[in-house]
This record gives sequence, structure tokens and C-alpha cells, in this order.
Amino acid sequence: MALRIRRVREISRLLPQICQGNGHKLLRRDIHLLVSHLISLHYICPNINRGFGEGGCHAKRFSTISQTLHESLPKVDLLSFIESTLDEQEGPCHSWLNKFEDSKDFHGRDGVFLVLAGAFLNDILVSGRDSVILFEKVKSLQQRYPSLHVMGFQSTRSISSEAALAHLLQITMREYITFPILLTNKNFSEVVDGTCYIIFKGFSGPPILYEKGVDIGIIDRAIKELNMQHNEKPSLPNSLKATWVKPIEVTKEPYLCSSLRNSLLYFPGCIAVDEDNGRLFLSDINHHRIIMFDGNGKILDCIGSSPGFEDGEFESAKLMRPAASFYHASGDSLYFVDSENHAIRRADMKRKVVETLYPTNNTNKHSISLWNWIMDKLWTKRDVDPKYEEFDSESFLFPWHLMKSLDNDLFIFNRSFEMLWIMDFTSGVIKEVVKGFPKILEICGHMIMEKSSLLKQMPSHWLQQHVDSNCSLEEFPYAGLMSSAATFQDHIVICDSVGQAVLKLNKRSGTISSFQFSNFGILGLPYWLSLSLERVYAVGDVLPRVQIDHTERFSLLPGRVDIKLNIDLPEDTELREPIQEGCIWCQARGTATDVLTADIRGASSEKVGVAQQWYNELDTLASLTPEIKLDTEEESTTSDVKVQEGKLCIDCAVNTSPGTSEVIIYAALYLKLKRYPSSSEKNREKKVARIVDVLNPTRSGSGRKDLSMQLLLTSNTDLDELILMRPLHVRIKIDCRDHPKADNSKDIILTDSSIDVNVALK
Repeated sequence: MALRIRRVREISRLLPQICQGNGHKLLRRDIHLLVSHLISLHYICPNINRGFGEGGCHAKRFSTISQTLHESLPKVDLLSFIESTLDEQEGPCHSWLNKFEDSKDFHGRDGVFLVLAGAFLNDILVSGRDSVILFEKVKSLQQRYPSLHVMGFQSTRSISSEAALAHLLQITMREYITFPILLTNKNFSEVVDGTCYIIFKGFSGPPILYEKGVDIGIIDRAIKELNMQHNEKPSLPNSLKATWVKPIEVTKEPYLCSSLRNSLLYFPGCIAVDEDNGRLFLSDINHHRIIMFDGNGKILDCIGSSPGFEDGEFESAKLMRPAASFYHASGDSLYFVDSENHAIRRADMKRKVVETLYPTNNTNKHSISLWNWIMDKLWTKRDVDPKYEEFDSESFLFPWHLMKSLDNDLFIFNRSFEMLWIMDFTSGVIKEVVKGFPKILEICGHMIMEKSSLLKQMPSHWLQQHVDSNCSLEEFPYAGLMSSAATFQDHIVICDSVGQAVLKLNKRSGTISSFQFSNFGILGLPYWLSLSLERVYAVGDVLPRVQIDHTERFSLLPGRVDIKLNIDLPEDTELREPIQEGCIWCQARGTATDVLTADIRGASSEKVGVAQQWYNELDTLASLTPEIKLDTEEESTTSDVKVQEGKLCIDCAVNTSPGTSEVIIYAALYLKLKRYPSSSEKNREKKVARIVDVLNPTRSGSGRKDLSMQLLLTSNTDLDELILMRPLHVRIKIDCRDHPKADNSKDIILTDSSIDVNVALK
């Protein structure tokens, strides 16, 4: 109290001189003293200069000095420090996480910034539920304002602590954090009170602080006010200078845990079962897909092709972090939560089509006409400028858990169990919204208890590891994991989101084992490899970086070129199963054209006219069509792929003409570590290091430590059974000379060539 009185007296001594117009006579020392007292007073007297908005808003604004003095005042220390770190990935007092070195996240430094401070370490957060609410607010604003610069800020004693970094990796993966996080070992008075939100315009304007319990609508209005002051509106993330190209659909993904996306599963979080047909539905959440498999682990189908929001057939529909689901037997449909799209969707198993149940929006209902299909592929629909309405406390945001009631209603919860939406099962209309866990408990507490009780049979050490990283409730400590477990035949199936696996607990014997997945050709190529047609854009940071494993150039005569790709598998690894055609993709560009795989074994060179060759190719296509149709009904084949010990051979062919061309070959190789008789659990750290090298080939030799190592070391996963997806990317450039002339000078000579390309994978 004495300190507060002394601060007030100091300020009262200086303020009258400014009010009388004598501010210019003040010494610089006195002005700085006044500023320091005013800033300190915000934290000594927390009730001073606060706004009393709705929802108990607590905001602090550092703008108490007259604008005539702004030239002589220093910048607020926190903003000055953040600005000084933007161009350096690491420094003596800071380290950026979830941000690659050439990132342009903050290229517009005069924009509006939203900083989530102090929300990334266990000792600061009150509970897991609080962290979920904090991140959901920030992600909502990030989606709402694409031009908003969002970042995290965390003070910690050591910016290189392995335990802290592993914890941050787990948070980033679980919450799907795409914004950069700044770690520092310095302390700042602005954030000493713990978790808060900080908003500012550029680095010269005064920051506004909001406590963690602030209503999201208040932060939303503050951001809009800052944008309106400079006549700015939220803009699209991809501002293309050319108007004639279709904007590419870009979805930002967490960079911190990007190597984990090359594992077979990437945060498997929710499971549903179809007992009658022996099917299980796994939400491979951060791969944005739902994998359907049988009790032996054989993959039967896959729902979802890439991140986004689009209805359609299974292989083309786009999802964004699908979570809980349930199978409706009478309709042969899977209802699931599309969390980051804030939607409930339905997968029709007979038609193999995904539809959106909620929200009902015309933009999600695509016409089946050919013209609309072509226009949709060539150009994105431009709707009128969206009207940014006020946030509603009952808005359908980030649903996660899903259950069907006895009254044929859908019970939908968010992860913090603060919201319950009761939806009509048939129409998709929200009938009622319930806020607050006590009220939710009255309505469906018994259902939550019954669903989460399955987890009590799991070992305590496994539960502790997963409960720490999920929302927990005092009444039901395992409620946050209730969508991660289901009963299937004589087993309890459980998602292991830490070990990136799916476990099954035998009810009778109590033994735990993991599913051994197979038939990976159904999954096809990963979306980050199977890029759409490449175009030239006028902006950077649009296309993802795809590592090229091998590039080689050849000079050949025009004609058919048989390509034999000899691949040395990474050391200490082997194929989990023979590679299937669905895992290989070949594209020819320039003067080359693809040859059908079934036509690879061709005849020798001969003199033919161009027209005759064209007719021959048509005849060949016509004769092959029935066989291809028959093959598609069978399982994926392994033709033109040969496997030897530690080696893989892929054959393909192209037809070339004079000029330059390029053949691009992508493949997804599903590997596992070799088992050695002398290997033991003591070599676990070496195995983890080898796994990480396969998952992230660019790390090898760079000297950087991959944070996923610590995550795998702490998991209970059987490393020998962990399936790794090693992407293969080869580019072959071909320079073709002119056609040799025949003796009659009329016909041309096509020459058959063959080339061997040797690729050694790390």
C-alpha cells in the first residue's frame, strides 16, 4: 500500500506541469520517470485504467501520455524485444519455434498483431481445459482475420530445455498450432501476471492487454477497431498479383512437428466401430483423413484427400482435423465431427460420398453439371465480401466429441466440455445449446461416464501420460479421452496419440498389442507430395517445400524411353509390405508423354510414320481398356515393381519428341526398422534417432536436433513395429535431339532407349 501511495504522489507532482502547458520544460529524466511510474502502476494497482466491458473484460492500455511527447518516449520493452527478434531464428536470449528460417509470417510489420503470452508451460496453466479454451480463441481469430499476425510468447528459465521443448511439441501437435512461438529467458513486466492476450498495431502503437478469461467478442472488436483506424479489411491469405490464375488452396500446418507427418499415423485421436461388418473407423486427425480398416489391420478405404472443406467422393473430399465419429448401421453411414471446419459431416458408405450435415451452406453443395465441375477446378468461386458479424457465445466452434442419444439426437461437445450442442439427427438443425459443464453433466453425465469408463482398464502409467495432455474433469478424469476408445469384439481399441499407434486390449487376458496395418496402396500418395498442376505465382511461401532425392539429366534420341529406377532403401530399414501401384505417381512434362504401365513391355525400334504410330497407340489403348477395368476391381497390384534385399526397382516409360522434357516420379515407401537378434531395449535411443532421420531426411547432417525424438523416447511404442512413410521424389530431365531421317526422307525413325537411375535414400 505504501508503494502505491508513493507512486500516486510522484505522478501527481508531475501531471500539473504537463496540464499547464509546461511539459516542454520537463527534464527528460522526469518524463521517463513518469512513464515508468504509469507502467508500473498498471501492475501495482490492477484496477486502474481498466475497461468494464461485457463478460468482465479486463483490458490494459499503455497510452496515457499525450501524443505531443511520443517522440521523446522509449518503446515499450516487450514490443521492442519482439521486433528485434523477427529476423533471427535464434539469439542469446531467444529462440523461435514453429517457424522456418525463410518464413514471411511477419513481413507486414505495420499490421495488427495478436500475441498469446504465457500459455505454453504446465506450471502456468491452471488446467488442460484452460489451455484448450485459450488456443481455440486464438485460432478462431486467426481464421476470421487472415491478415492478422498471430504469435505465441513464453518466458522460461532455459530456452533449450529438452523437457520444455518436448512439451511444446506435444501442445503444437495436439492443438494444431500453426503460428510461431517465441521463447525467451528474459522477464517482462507486461506479462508477469501470467497468461494474457496482447494486441497492438505495428510496433510503435500502445499494446492492449486482456486477461485470459476475456470474452472472445471483446478481442474481436478490438482487432476490428485497429483495422478500421487504417481503413483495412481482412484480406485473403494469398494476394495474387495476376488475376487470371486460380488461387492455390493453402492450409498452414505446424512446422515444429512437421517430420511426424511422415509417419503412418499423425495424432490418431478418435475411433468408431461397425461390429456387424467388422470395420473400424480411425480419425487420423492431423493427416485430415479417416481410415477404415478391419480387425486384422488391413486398410479397406480412406475418407478425405487433403486439408480443406469440400464435399464429394471419398478420394476427393477435403476435411480439416476430423475428430469423434459414430457409425449408423441402418443408414450405413458414418457421422463425424470436422473440428477445424466447425462442421458435422456424413460419409455414405454405399455411395462413397461425403456430405455436410451442418452447417447447411450452398457453397458446400456442388452441382453435378460438367460445366460447374470444370469451373470449380479452374477457378475458385468468388463470393461477395463476407460480413463479419459479432461473435456469438453459442457459436458452433471447434466441436470434438460426438454421441447419439436415445431420442435420436446428436450430442456434440467441444474439448473443454464448456459447450453442448443438441442437434436433430435427421435435419442437422441445432435444437438447443447448453453452456457450462454442471448443466451438461445433468443432461448426459451418465453417457460421459459410461464412455470414459472403458479407459479404466488401461495401465495407470499409460493413462497418466495421456491424461496430462488432454482435457480432464475432476468428476471424470478420463472424459477427455472418451472418443479415443471403443469396444470391438473381445477387445478394447484405444488410440495412442503420443506413440502414433492404435492399441487393442484383450478383455480376457489383459494383454496389450498394436494393430499391424497393411494394404497401404489404398491411402495413395500423401497430399503434400501429390501436388496439383504446378503454376507460377507472384507471391512466395505458397507451394510447400518438397525435398528432391535425386536429379539427373540425359541426352537421348526421340522415341520411347524405358526408365529403370534403382532405389537403395535407407540403412537399417525394410519395406513393411511390397509397394503397390497406388503409392507411385509419374508425371511427364514438356515434350514427353506417359506410357501406360501395362504397355511397358514394348517391341523393339522400327521405322513408322507419325500418323501410323498415333493410330497404333489408339488401337493399343482400345485393347487395354477392358483389362484395366477388370484390374481396378481387384486389389492393387505390384506389377513393374521389383524388391530385393535392401533395394527397390520401379519401371516406367515415356515417349519423347525433340526438345526438353522432365519426368517426375513420386512414391510413398512404407518402411519399418529391421530387427536384429542382438538388438535390445538399451538401443532405444539409437532406434529413435534412426527413425527421426527417416522421417525427416533433411535433418541428417544438419546438426539440428529434432524435437520428435524426445516425444518418441517418452512413449511406450514398440519402435520395431512403428511404420514410417519415406517419401521419394525423383526428377529426370531429358534433352532430345531432332528425329533421324529415314532413307526415303519422308518417314522418321523412332529410337527405343533405356536408362538406369540409381537413387540412394538416407
